[in-house]
Amino acid sequence: MSIRESLMDVSSGFVGLVQTRLELFTLEAAQQKSRVMKTMLLAFAALIFLTLALLVFSILITIYFWPTEYRFLALGLLCLAYAVIGFGLLLSVRNGMVNAPAPFEATLSELRRDAQMLRRTRAAPEAPASSGGRQEGAY
Repeated sequence: MSIRESLMDVSSGFVGLVQTRLELFTLEAAQQKSRVMKTMLLAFAALIFLTLALLVFSILITIYFWPTEYRFLALGLLCLAYAVIGFGLLLSVRNGMVNAPAPFEATLSELRRDAQMLRRTRAAPEAPASSGGRQEGAY
């Protein structure tokens, strides 16, 4: 086998490796896009319905306490409850974003494995050819 044939084999193997990794990357990118879009749409719909429910609940409480002397206390407690819930949800979103898994984890993992394999291949010395075609100590 000539050097040219060896180089062609190595380069075609490398191109195949890069092609596989790029295909994996595009699949993961499509999955990320789909997941983000689905999450955004669901969050938006939930936000609309929760806002409507909160508005109706607030109006109900306000109407119930309006003829009493506790109407301002009821409105203040509603405001405080909404603020606490809002801050709690913001902390939950922040925690979810900080602790979310890295996108494209499979692609990065495969690239790390490829790099380790190349380092091992480069660092491993070539084994000397045994004389006589027989391994010593193998009986």
